[in-house]
Amino acid sequence: MQRRLSELWQRWAGIRHMAAHVLTMNQRNLNYIYPYNPRRHFPLADDKILTKDLMQRAGVPVPSSYKIYDAFYQLRNLEEDLARHADFVIKPSQGSGGGGIVVIAGRKGTEWVGPGDKQFSLPQLRKHISDIIFGVYSYDLKDRCVIEERIKQSSEMSVLSPWGLADIRVIMFNDQPVLSMARLPTRASEGRANLHQGAVGVGIDLESGITNHAILNNMPTTTHPDTQLLLLGRQIPHWQEVIRISRLAASAVPLKYLGIDICIAESGPMLLEINVRPGLQIQNANLIGLRSRLDSLR
Repeated sequence: MQRRLSELWQRWAGIRHMAAHVLTMNQRNLNYIYPYNPRRHFPLADDKILTKDLMQRAGVPVPSSYKIYDAFYQLRNLEEDLARHADFVIKPSQGSGGGGIVVIAGRKGTEWVGPGDKQFSLPQLRKHISDIIFGVYSYDLKDRCVIEERIKQSSEMSVLSPWGLADIRVIMFNDQPVLSMARLPTRASEGRANLHQGAVGVGIDLESGITNHAILNNMPTTTHPDTQLLLLGRQIPHWQEVIRISRLAASAVPLKYLGIDICIAESGPMLLEINVRPGLQIQNANLIGLRSRLDSLR
């Protein structure tokens, strides 16, 4: 009985210790986002086309853009535009949380085909792009649609994430990496790398690039739910290049508290987007609080 009480006390002490280092949403907003991310610069992160242009000028690798639509009349040549590419991704420039993204992996006859063999007709794609321009995925604000390269994931990352493109989130503060995790799509997340939709969050040691902890639906896990592959102790490929690109991307913008999202393509790490309001689940994925790490860089 005494031993059990001692174990419970040690566990509670550990939880209290971690809680003292956890960054809350209010603390994130008041101490980091508001003072370090001037609102006038938000479009540099919120608009994917602006982000991509800026990053290309800074030498950061990004997916190639095939076509940009910002007016409905431009869709009159949609079939010819899309027929030039065997596969591609349709994205709203100002969307968030993966909303509005359509991945096309190939074509069967007159239909375009996405992951899971989901089929799209030309009228469906035209309507979807029209919705993007109209602002359905950007808080009813007029938007632009970008057709861009479909990234081929590296074989090493495909072992960890066979159901979709994984991304690596690096929290940057004052151009320095603070915490990182990989987000692995699952069947439940329908191939999306969003934790709130059922993806797995896997903490990564910043120095080594080796995975150390994982969560699924806010609960600890050690394996991928679909493959049962052990997720801990795994080396993320090209780790030093991931960190280099994160630093380069952060230094290219006047926003000093950021989430940098990077994928590992066959050709190497590539930036997907930057986020001025990165979520806080990365703390749970690592079992490490952000607050003390951020305080050391202020």
